[in-house]
Amino acid sequence: MLLSGCVGFGEEYTRVAGFSNADVGAIVLKGTTGTARLGNPPHRVTESPMGMINAIGLQNPGAAYVVNSILPSLDFNETRFFANVSGSTIEEYVEVTRRFDDSPIDAIEINISCPNVKEGGVQFGNDPDMSARVVAACRKVTTKPLITKLSPNQTDIRENACRCIEAGSDALAVINTISGMAVDTGTRRPVIGNLQGGLSGPAIKPIALLKVHQVYEVAGPLGVPIIGQGGICSANDALEFIIAGATAVGVGTALFYDPLVCPKINAGIAAYLHDNGMQSVAELVGTLDTRTG
Repeated sequence: MLLSGCVGFGEEYTRVAGFSNADVGAIVLKGTTGTARLGNPPHRVTESPMGMINAIGLQNPGAAYVVNSILPSLDFNETRFFANVSGSTIEEYVEVTRRFDDSPIDAIEINISCPNVKEGGVQFGNDPDMSARVVAACRKVTTKPLITKLSPNQTDIRENACRCIEAGSDALAVINTISGMAVDTGTRRPVIGNLQGGLSGPAIKPIALLKVHQVYEVAGPLGVPIIGQGGICSANDALEFIIAGATAVGVGTALFYDPLVCPKINAGIAAYLHDNGMQSVAELVGTLDTRTG
């Protein structure tokens, strides 16, 4: 699936020759808040070795505009569309979730782990109690599938995963970006206007893989699916995440330099399954052999 923040509200990539929504299982729309947000001051994006740092700051037109003006323009026959709900308070999360509940959106991703806003975001995602409170509150106002996006910037991601599942999360997205910064040595000032942002891309893949496996240890036995994400750029990357425990995979940063990477990933996964005598991805999920010796 295409990850939130990387494809706007689903229409940007329709301008790329050869791109088709039918090539992906779902598109996660840009983070949406209760009212419109202008986002963070520039600079908002900078390259980093094997990745990028972004601090967009959840710039968006607000939930009412998204539901009333953007969703009607999307073709829900081509693929699934997931909303991404963000907020500064639990009440705001609830308000936005309620709005999306009364819409054609297929599922709702709760973004409790955004590392580039000064309020909400990280504070919710790094505290298991707060994470569970947000999920439980959102669960009460929607019947749609809830996906909780977990932060890697916490002490024990397993505990947070368990609490979110108990609170009503139907699936988990693992992981969000990792907090990072860059410095301009000429001015001795931060490159990112927000001081810090979220590091994504191949640089975080080893961390993301470990977090997916750790979450799978507690979510797998309960049958709770995991969307693995973090530096996936090829079919082999995706296969690693699936073997580690991901039911599905999300692609983000790779789209910025190869907008047509998803069909290549799909083809590579299909070829691997064929070569290993498997009929579906489900046979591969969580097959990591951790025995020693």
